[in-house]
Amino acid sequence: MRIVCFIMLLIAQATGLFAYQDTSLNKSISEQNIRFINYPDFPEAHSTWGSIGYNPANNNVYVGVTNHADKVGFYEYDPARNQIQLHGFLSDLGHLRPFQWQGKMHSKIVAGPQGEIYFSTDGGESREEYLMDHPHGYAGGFFMKWNPATKQLTNLGMGMQYESIKDVEVDMQSGLVYGISYPQAHFLVYDPQKNLLQDAGRLGSAHVPRVLFTDWWGNCYYVDWRQRLVKYEKSTGKLVFAKQSLPAFPGTPGGKIVTGITAFAKDHDKKAIYLVTYGAKLVAFYPQETGIGKWEDLGGVYEMAKGEEWKPYVPNLNIGLNGKLYYVIGGHGNYVRKDKTVLIEFDPEQRKANILLEFPIGRLTEVTGSDIRDKDGNMYFAGRKRPDRSENGSVPFLIKFNPEKEVK
Repeated sequence: MRIVCFIMLLIAQATGLFAYQDTSLNKSISEQNIRFINYPDFPEAHSTWGSIGYNPANNNVYVGVTNHADKVGFYEYDPARNQIQLHGFLSDLGHLRPFQWQGKMHSKIVAGPQGEIYFSTDGGESREEYLMDHPHGYAGGFFMKWNPATKQLTNLGMGMQYESIKDVEVDMQSGLVYGISYPQAHFLVYDPQKNLLQDAGRLGSAHVPRVLFTDWWGNCYYVDWRQRLVKYEKSTGKLVFAKQSLPAFPGTPGGKIVTGITAFAKDHDKKAIYLVTYGAKLVAFYPQETGIGKWEDLGGVYEMAKGEEWKPYVPNLNIGLNGKLYYVIGGHGNYVRKDKTVLIEFDPEQRKANILLEFPIGRLTEVTGSDIRDKDGNMYFAGRKRPDRSENGSVPFLIKFNPEKEVK
């Protein structure tokens, strides 16, 4: 009997060890489908905060990486060559003076109609963001444009004095650049051709939503403090407010509602824009050229106990060539598996979420990024890890993922 028990114990230990080593929970997906790419030449790099984007003009991916204090590196990844390059730091590339310091790039990196890309800058430092008493002051965030052909960065100017610019979007038809300021949540419209900046006023308060997105006609969307979609209607130059708020689980705290949308991904074939909210709802949004359009509640990002459905944290979203959604749950202390982040595949037709891979938080702590996929179907996220579980130990990296084939 003792021998049988001992053998069973050995089997259990071996099984447990195997389960820990194999991060895949779906045998059609393995770590051959995903790759973590380090950022070179920036040893003090700390994190990325949604500052990632794709340029269809050259099929390359761009990332803004920060030390979360006063240094922001600008990177370009070339999938064809499988090479990542540091172009330099924003303070140098943008010819910023010391009083124009920037703490990070928080916005997406968005392609423009002529193959250029746009992004914005952010104070990115808690003394600036919350206490407003940074010893060096904060002048304000800038709109910036990168020319991939000449490898030149152009500082287009400040959005609002003393305000960060949390996110940007671009109308691919007219070239209009949209922005949202922080902490006052002013909606900004910038015309690079005319060098004309319009302030459309405040759209929120408290915790400022971080995400803008555009539709097929170049109209831009945000959310107000009730999580209602707010549309800048390009044809009229006016703001249009949805009558109803986006879906939320019963009991979702107000702080989650106020923060609104955390990420999006576009299905161009179905003319659907998938949204994920800070309250862990997935929504299929079907815009129309005038007016708001319609949406469909797809349920939660992960099956949770009743009353806890709103808790998962998902500041990222991508869509594969197969029409399925992919996202990583975890970050800011919110995890659906103890001390682990999980990569999810969500089928919008079946409304079903499956865990593909899971990672210890010392290996993958948090992931950001919206709608970044190259022409070969590879999807990209901005990830970071905290090996020693302290903010000082944060290490950022680029994530490349393809559910259909091995990633090189």
